[in-house]
Amino acid sequence: MLLGRIVGTVWATRKDHSVTDLKFLIVQGMNLDGSARKDFVVAVDSVGAGMGETVLVAQGSSGRQTEITKDRPVDAVIMAIVDDLEVIKKKSWKAFDRMEVGDLVSG
Repeated sequence: MLLGRIVGTVWATRKDHSVTDLKFLIVQGMNLDGSARKDFVVAVDSVGAGMGETVLVAQGSSGRQTEITKDRPVDAVIMAIVDDLEVIKKKSWKAFDRMEVGDLVSG
């Protein structure tokens, strides 16, 4: 999956009849700190996402697994709007790996 931000829309007046009712959005990949990456993908919107929103994109055969993309020539689909992210920033993952469940619960 790709974590990204919607930065644009693609309009195509002439297209295959199997995709005439689909909305195509441009999603720019983003890093975990929220900064933009250089890569992007054009994805079908299956959740009503809008400009500037952070989304999750499924690609490849998974892009044809949603209700609106099933059996359609789609390679990428926006399948979730992200409300929030939590990223654990640890200086030492070795110390984290040695922790037990009680250590994680108590903070």
